[in-house]
Amino acid sequence: MQGETKNETRYRLEYAMLLVLTVLFRLMPLETTTRISAALARRIAPRIGRKGHRRALENLRIAFPEKSEAERLEICLAHWENFGRIIAETMQIDRLLKKPDRFDIVSQGVLSRYRDKLGPVVGVTLHMGNWELAIWPLVESGGNPGAIYRALENPYIDRHLRKLRERLYPGGLFGRGANATEDGDDYRTARVTTDYVRQGGRLGIVCDQFFARGVPVPFFGQNASTQPLAAIIARRVGARIWMARCLRIGNESRFQIEVKELRVPRTASTSEDIRSILAGMQAQFEAWIREAPEQWMWSNRIWR
Repeated sequence: MQGETKNETRYRLEYAMLLVLTVLFRLMPLETTTRISAALARRIAPRIGRKGHRRALENLRIAFPEKSEAERLEICLAHWENFGRIIAETMQIDRLLKKPDRFDIVSQGVLSRYRDKLGPVVGVTLHMGNWELAIWPLVESGGNPGAIYRALENPYIDRHLRKLRERLYPGGLFGRGANATEDGDDYRTARVTTDYVRQGGRLGIVCDQFFARGVPVPFFGQNASTQPLAAIIARRVGARIWMARCLRIGNESRFQIEVKELRVPRTASTSEDIRSILAGMQAQFEAWIREAPEQWMWSNRIWR
């Protein structure tokens, strides 16, 4: 009971701090806050997040053995800058979404091909640019998408961020994690989201992190244990898979969003079909990362 009280106090204090920070950030223009947040993240993140910084440098060493330590360090620091911009953008994401001229969807051919016959879609993306915005083409096309996300430990902050992102996910957010307000356990989330897509829903999933129960497929020359849920759902219910990348343009809060369709095989071997889907997905992710490595979250767990 005492532990619960301490946690509750901590949760409320963290939430209050977030609200204060949000108010301060919203007093300034978006571009000003992103510049400040990027500069702070570049200087502070390697110090207060030493484990993540070390992991990022190790991941970069694995992915780019041909680059010098100085080159890898610069990519790492730039990736922290991008993360700082994302923090500032998240606090003003409702304002950002009211300015569609900030989004350049470069895959109109894919969208127009299915505009009147979209059907069920599973969208997969990676932690690049501002990955929250990768779902925007489905929103813009009237797809009414939902998404799977990992619920935060602090329920107040989790609820606050869900509210801010409502316009991005009109179909709802399906939470994974101990404190998810809906569908908290992984099995139930998988069942609910499968039904959601089967009924014609469009679902977004971020699929580029290490997943303990995943399927090993090549990624930068090493097998990465990959989240298979998107492949399983798409194959099971006959949905399309769209891979999306949100690429930041320069250092501004302007984005280029690219969508590619990934073929979903349906042979006699379910396991081989899923492995083939995941291998194709990771190959595309790797190609995108190589084009703009400073915009990907190298501090995430990837291979182990």
